Amino acid sequence: MTAHHPREAEAAAAAAGTAAGVPAGGPPAVETRGLTRAFGEFVAVDRVDLTIPAGSIFGLLGPNGAGKSTTIKMLTTLLPPTAGTARVAGFDVVHQAAAVRRRVGYVPQFLSADGALTGYENLLIFAKLFGIPARERQRRIMELLELVGLEGAAHTPVRQYSGGMIRRLEIVQSLLHRPAVLFLDEPTVGLDPTARRGVWEQVRLLRDRFGTTVVLTTHYMEEADELCDLVAILHRGRVAAVGSPAELKVQVGTGATLEDVFVQFTGSSLDTGGTYRDVARTRRTARRLS
Repeated sequence: MTAHHPREAEAAAAAAGTAAGVPAGGPPAVETRGLTRAFGEFVAVDRVDLTIPAGSIFGLLGPNGAGKSTTIKMLTTLLPPTAGTARVAGFDVVHQAAAVRRRVGYVPQFLSADGALTGYENLLIFAKLFGIPARERQRRIMELLELVGLEGAAHTPVRQYSGGMIRRLEIVQSLLHRPAVLFLDEPTVGLDPTARRGVWEQVRLLRDRFGTTVVLTTHYMEEADELCDLVAILHRGRVAAVGSPAELKVQVGTGATLEDVFVQFTGSSLDTGGTYRDVARTRRTARRLS
């Protein structure tokens, strides 16, 4: 199932979403048609068609250089498309960019929390930037800190946090204005397995508590398999397959893993791909969270 057959992709997404317990019906949280981004002659994202159901956890799966981060940047209005269209929370990312920004949260790969400030102080700055009324700020901040288990560290400098705690704080930062869609770019890169699973639990909890649609990029097969209702496999800027992890594994054969799925649809392993800059960025992020 490729990006060039949107009706098939929509049907697969709808079926997989229903099977995963994602609400059926209603407008999609994200919809792209022919979404393309070129840098000169290099096409980083090539005619991508996606339909992401509201309330789902959707994974963009692929190696560094597959086009995952570029896709996220277009969907969050940080980078204009070269061609094609995209709608997020019902709004066009080009013609209604301000409306899109009001309705999305974004956690980038690079560190976005200030280590010299406490967790509470970081959140207070974001609450002010998001225009949350002064009378609501403290209640909303403490509610979210408690939800992700950071209330005891609210007044501790972030430089004393573990990598997993920092990621949870950054996710909370992006949720203060209660976005309809939350974008997470490699949310667990650099974390140990225990911290990684802790972030997964918090992502599920936030989706279930607020009904937030979560779109994340990852190159971890286990993460995509356990956390995502639906995944799109990206390879060299194109969508090679879309569906639930279980559905895609069945298509490949009995006993198949998501790694087998990736090889089947792309012809290569997940370890290939990515530029020197991609690898350097990933390692910088890992050092900051260690």
